[in-house]
Amino acid sequence: MKTLHSLIAGLRPALSTIKGRTAFPLLYLNVSLLLVQPCTAAPFKFEHTGTLIDGRSQHTATLLPNGKVLVAAGLFDPGHILASAELYDPATGVWSSTGSLAEARTGHTATLLPNKKVLVVGGGGVAGNLASAQLYDPATGVWTNTGSLLEARESHTVAPVRVHHASPTRTHPPFCYPSLAYV
Repeated sequence: MKTLHSLIAGLRPALSTIKGRTAFPLLYLNVSLLLVQPCTAAPFKFEHTGTLIDGRSQHTATLLPNGKVLVAAGLFDPGHILASAELYDPATGVWSSTGSLAEARTGHTATLLPNKKVLVVGGGGVAGNLASAQLYDPATGVWTNTGSLLEARESHTVAPVRVHHASPTRTHPPFCYPSLAYV
């Protein structure tokens, strides 16, 4: 059975060569995290791994370029929305705290951008749905406020949108999707 470390470390190559295989690496249950290994040739296998500092649901989990997993915000229990964030290190199986978001949220989106920062947008907050957005910098562990959506939304989706640059001095390579559509 693969360990969480080997699965996460192998995600990048696996995503580029997936053939008839679906990877769903993490499943939340209570405060423990389970590894899910759905391969077409084998039944599902679950394996316990490190324990979150704060159990949560309706959070986001983003695989960072350094191999760590950023888990941001979410719902601790009904009525207790979290602003905290944690990093999972698959090399050690240990969770550690990182910077907290300015606003607690649940049902938001998190997108890894080409600049290696994570954009968290919208969600439900203590006083209702949010239009705000924040950027997480993995190099510093700090969240900063950035632009907002035109309308607050929760439980939405995000999709990359290819932008055609008319300028011959475009700043994004042709394979990048510098714009995001929130639905």
